[in-house]
Amino acid sequence: MANQYFLIIPASGIGSRMKLKQPKQYLKLENGLSVLDQTLKILLNIEKINGCIVAIAKNDTEFKNSTFANHNKLLATAVGGKKRFHSVISALNALRPFAKDNDWVLVHDAVRPCVKANEVINLINQLKNHVVGGLLATKIVDTIKKSHHNIVENTLDRSLLWQAQTPQMYRFSVLSEALENVVQNNLTITDEANSIEYLGLKSVLVRASKSNIKITTAEDLMLANFYLGHNED
Repeated sequence: MANQYFLIIPASGIGSRMKLKQPKQYLKLENGLSVLDQTLKILLNIEKINGCIVAIAKNDTEFKNSTFANHNKLLATAVGGKKRFHSVISALNALRPFAKDNDWVLVHDAVRPCVKANEVINLINQLKNHVVGGLLATKIVDTIKKSHHNIVENTLDRSLLWQAQTPQMYRFSVLSEALENVVQNNLTITDEANSIEYLGLKSVLVRASKSNIKITTAEDLMLANFYLGHNED
């Protein structure tokens, strides 16, 4: 039987950096959709994605109003945790009745609404026979300086550097083990790929567009509206 592909969206953040009362995943875009709904619209429309778990805050009152709250690919909602990886673990537990060890899990930021379906399909096609998985990323083109207290220490070799994006796609059993290891050893991680590194495993980088931005500031929201207005998939 062919491997299945499942989507996890950690969407329990409170958006503290934007200093808004409303979590940023529920902010409205110029097309009338919330940031989260725009993200789900693109990803749930991908034929290869079999099911989805959305991790929401325990006291979330907004997701029930989502266009996708009753979507046939939404398998369940999970209760999000304090940190992103806690939300992903909660979603993996909710996914357990549906997924086999070798099935694929794509974890995507709720606040990356400009992701392109064709790039996610390319990620799936590039990794489908890989034993571990990988992620969308872009090559760094700027000159990057390493500093200490705002004093330049040295210039990094940008030919070796990539900026990580999402989705990050891993085998169900591999991702579960990697995040379990994070909890057991009280590790600090910034994304799923980081947890994979701690297991000593290698992730594949799959090139993507710079437009797949993560909304963290009001300026990012303006940029997302621009990209969505000019790059409809």
